[in-house]
Amino acid sequence: METNDLNTTGSVLVSPGDANETKEDSIRERIALLYPSEQAGAIARQLIALAREYKQRIISRASGWSQRDALLITYADTIQSANRPPLQALDRFLSANIGDAISFVHLLPFFPFSSDDGFSIIDYRQVRPELGAWTDVVKLASHYRIVADAVVNHASQHSRYVRGHCAGDPDYMDFVVRLDPKTDTSGVLRTRNLPLLHPFATKRGQEYFWTTFSADQVDLNFKNPKVLVEMTDVLLFYVLNGASVLRLDAIPYLWKQIGTSCAHLPQTHEIIKLWRDIIDIAAPHVLLLTETNVPHDENISYFGNAGDEAQIIYNFSLPPLLLWSLHSGNASVLTDWARTLEYIGPNATYLNITATHDGIGMRPTEGILTEAQRAELCDLARKNGGDITGKFNSDGSISVYELNITYFDAINNPSGDTPLSTQIDRFVLSQAVPMALMGIPAFYLPSLLGSRNATDLVKATGRPRSINRPSFDTAALDSELADAASLRPAVLSRITQLLRIRATLPAFHPDAAQQILDQGAALFLVRRQSRDARQTIVAAHNVTGTPATLTLPGGPWRDAISGGTATGQTTLPAYAVRWFVSQE
Repeated sequence: METNDLNTTGSVLVSPGDANETKEDSIRERIALLYPSEQAGAIARQLIALAREYKQRIISRASGWSQRDALLITYADTIQSANRPPLQALDRFLSANIGDAISFVHLLPFFPFSSDDGFSIIDYRQVRPELGAWTDVVKLASHYRIVADAVVNHASQHSRYVRGHCAGDPDYMDFVVRLDPKTDTSGVLRTRNLPLLHPFATKRGQEYFWTTFSADQVDLNFKNPKVLVEMTDVLLFYVLNGASVLRLDAIPYLWKQIGTSCAHLPQTHEIIKLWRDIIDIAAPHVLLLTETNVPHDENISYFGNAGDEAQIIYNFSLPPLLLWSLHSGNASVLTDWARTLEYIGPNATYLNITATHDGIGMRPTEGILTEAQRAELCDLARKNGGDITGKFNSDGSISVYELNITYFDAINNPSGDTPLSTQIDRFVLSQAVPMALMGIPAFYLPSLLGSRNATDLVKATGRPRSINRPSFDTAALDSELADAASLRPAVLSRITQLLRIRATLPAFHPDAAQQILDQGAALFLVRRQSRDARQTIVAAHNVTGTPATLTLPGGPWRDAISGGTATGQTTLPAYAVRWFVSQE
């Protein structure tokens, strides 16, 4: 171990070598908690060797976060062109229409798959040829920080992991979770109204495999250390090919233990912390993002202890609560919930979303909205042309899991007579709230383009989630964006303008102090103060269709959006957004 140096203040400066040795010790300790003592030493050595090997090959990229960061979520083939592969078409579209308004690009799974729009992966190390190649991903990573999906909970039944187990290949035996179908699994938390176990033909006869999500998506067995080593190698391979963020998909269900809910188990948290240790050695610029669409208290547990787990978690409660505020014209529930958001530390933050490729999750509203309010949102989704998806609970009952609808149509009835300009104002307000809250704002590309319900896709696929998964031909999209009076360019230009203004305001740094103010149900008010305390912003949102009065302390204040000034009482028009910056 190298000798520690002392700086002029007398505090210890830890060298990279010392930090890595500490991480390696942590890896050994975590493995000892997960696997039998006779195996732990060899497993830890394998993982440490992987981390050291990849460290020599991985290129260091941008790290951390600031008010200049925003994240875009998209499928690799959302933008399609007759002249170039989709990954190249996406790169071209982003350069031409969005540029530096965003800094992260979340590429939803772009690997060969057999179902679930990419989340049932056949080959984890191959780019689907029809999308492009790894060189296209690496090129995109030269412009943006890439978020890659790590679908580690399950694999396609056609993957070599599942087929190898079925064939009796010793390299892949017990890569899946197999169970006697007579086993009592009633306590297992379910996210789908489908059987937990499905039969598969193997060399040894029929076996039943654990399938959390569908018969095509077979859960991997992390009690087998070979699975842990293999998926760790996959994660590091993604980083080698340009990923700056690893999104751990469906991570709450990773570890199975009969007699429990098999969700959020201590072993799952330990594996995430283990991956954090390994990545901190191999590529310390890389961030972990957990996909945990669960009640808020369970969600924030993935920050770990003092931020030793994921650096970023989704703010999954925000989309349905914001939807409720705009539907009811009452921001009280949103205000009360936002007051519970705590600053975790400089290495942990929230990803503030309204829409993703999935539906609007309703589990995060449990204990926040009443059952009557939740039922009202379900009715709203159906009324506005969407649908709902249910789930099995541990007690056998069924409850709503998500609303399947675009966010634009969730807050704007497509069959209503509300003027388009008002609909756009409501939607832009909904997208401004994630920019104001502590954390990093994220936007789903179809949502950023003001997309409405793709009911034709639902009819074609038979899948409710297809309603929010359109693709765009570049020629047609370019034509639409050229019409300044139409929906798409109006939404895109207003949101990207807000993002560029936000990038200039240090008080919107993810680590800047936050205080939620309350001046009545019509307003959602967020007070932010820069880390050096030199800038204060009051972000004001009128969630109603009538003017609302706001009282600003001191002053004068300048609205960073319009350039106007305000002191004392000021009136916000219907669905208005203002970013009041203190001029003191």
